[in-house]
Amino acid sequence: MKVILGADHAATALKESLKGALQKRGYEVADVSPSVPQAGDDYPAYAFAVAEHVAAHPETRGILLCDTGVGMSIAANKVPGVYAALARDERGARRAREHNGANILALGAEGAAADEAERAAVAFLTTPFSREERHARRVQMIAGRERGVRGRPPEGTAER
Repeated sequence: MKVILGADHAATALKESLKGALQKRGYEVADVSPSVPQAGDDYPAYAFAVAEHVAAHPETRGILLCDTGVGMSIAANKVPGVYAALARDERGARRAREHNGANILALGAEGAAADEAERAAVAFLTTPFSREERHARRVQMIAGRERGVRGRPPEGTAER
């Protein structure tokens, strides 16, 4: 599987560590960001580069890293066809794939250990989307909204 990585200055060191760990596990890794921190860089540029590649090549997965992972996930999710999920640990990364069909994992470098990031990344990359009816239905609802289809809210809820 091909994995596309992107990180801003706050997560360059963790990204480089993760890149090496994934390559040792046999993943083909492409990196859209510098190998040394670039002060003042803008995380959306890396998020968009990874997201556009993943959207165009559904067989690939992306991993984005910044200080918290929040900015990267927000930016990546602006690209149609991208389902970027912020995960704090292995369990969250696994669920992002299994329940939500995420194709990009966002990780925060602040306080993260390299081995924790590797475990989360491997869980994300090795877990398939479950395709259980309830999960598939929910992902289809999201995809429909992305295409401009407005569905009715479930009975007993108010549309906001």
